[in-house]
Amino acid sequence: MTHQAGLVDVLGSAAAGLGVRGFTDTLGFGDVQHAVICLLDGLGWRLLQEHGEHAPTLTAAPGRSIDSVFPTTTPSALGSMGTGLLPGAHGLVGASFFLPETEQVLSPLHWDAATSPIAVQPEPTIFEVVGRQGVAVSSIGPVAYGESGLTRAVLRGAQYRPAEDIPQRVQALQSATSGTGRTLTYVYWAEVDRVGHASGVGSKAWHEAVRRADDLVAGLQSILPRDCAMLVTADHGMVNCPPSSRIAIESHPDLVADVLTIAGEPRVRHVYARPMHVGDVAARWAARLGEHARVFTRDEIVAEGLYGPTDDALAERIGDVVAVAQGSTSMTSRRDTRVSSLIGQHGALTAAEWQIPAVMFRGEAPG
Repeated sequence: MTHQAGLVDVLGSAAAGLGVRGFTDTLGFGDVQHAVICLLDGLGWRLLQEHGEHAPTLTAAPGRSIDSVFPTTTPSALGSMGTGLLPGAHGLVGASFFLPETEQVLSPLHWDAATSPIAVQPEPTIFEVVGRQGVAVSSIGPVAYGESGLTRAVLRGAQYRPAEDIPQRVQALQSATSGTGRTLTYVYWAEVDRVGHASGVGSKAWHEAVRRADDLVAGLQSILPRDCAMLVTADHGMVNCPPSSRIAIESHPDLVADVLTIAGEPRVRHVYARPMHVGDVAARWAARLGEHARVFTRDEIVAEGLYGPTDDALAERIGDVVAVAQGSTSMTSRRDTRVSSLIGQHGALTAAEWQIPAVMFRGEAPG
C-alpha cells in the first residue's frame, strides 16, 4: 500500500521547520521559531468538509486532506505521529492486541500498570530527538493523560502542561511559546471523538463539540507569535454504525470456533486462532462476513502493506486473522461490550475514517 503525506509526517515536518537536522518539511511549516501541532481527536477531513458550517475558523484557513494510518485508531495513530514510524515499526497495532511477551491483551488507552510502555515501544520519539537538539518541547492536555502508558510509550520527551479547558490550553500555549528559543508544542483535544462515539456523527451534541473544537483553534490562533506555524490535524475520522449494521461475533458459532481470543475494536478485529487452524478460521470469517468485511491472514495483511514495513517480532502482535469492516459494519463482541455498543466507530479504511485534516495557521500576535 502506498502511503501519501500523512500523520506520520506531522512532527517530522514541524522539526524540520525548526531547523532540526534529519527531518523533512513535507507539510509546509517553513522556517519558524515556534511550531504547534493541535490534534482534534476524531475530526476527520470528510467530516470537516461535510459539517464545515460548525467550524468557521478551520474552514476559513488553508487546508487539505492527509492520511491517517491503519488501523485508524488513536493508539496506532498517535504512535505514528509520535515516532514518525508506521504501526508495523512502532508496534501499537490496534485499539487492543495480544502482546506475546506478556501473554495478555494490551489496551493502550487503558494501559496495564504491570506492562512497561518503553518495553512495548522502545523507539525514540520525535519529542526526545528534538529536545536533544535544544528545542523546548511541550505537550498540553488533561492532567489524567500526563503519565498515562500511551503518553509514556509514544509521546515521551515533552514537558507536560496540564490543561482541562479551552482557556487553560490557550494560556499553556502562550506560556510555552513566550521564550526566545525554538519551541515545539503539541495540544490535544478529545471531545469530538468522545461525543461522536456516544451520540454519533452529525448529531446535535456532535455539532456542539465541533463548534467547541473550532473555538479552541480560534483561541490558540489568537495568541500565536509572529514567527510561528500551527498545524491542526486529527488522528482519524469516524463513521456511524447503527444497530442494524452490527454483527455480533459470539452469536455465530463459526466465528468463535478454534479462536483463542479476539481483540481490536468493532471496525478492525484481531482474531487469535488455535495453532494449525488459522486457515480454517480465516475461511469461516470470510464466508460469514462476506461483503461486510475484508478478511486477511497475518501474512496477507503484512504483505498488503497496511501496517507499513513490519518488524518480524512486532508482527506477532497482529491477529492471526484480521477482519477490516466495510461500509458501516460493526463487528461487536462480548469482550468489549461498552465499545461495541457505541454508534460512532473508527479503525477501518473508509475515506471518512482515513482522511484527516492538515490546516495551517500563521502567527500574527507580537512575539
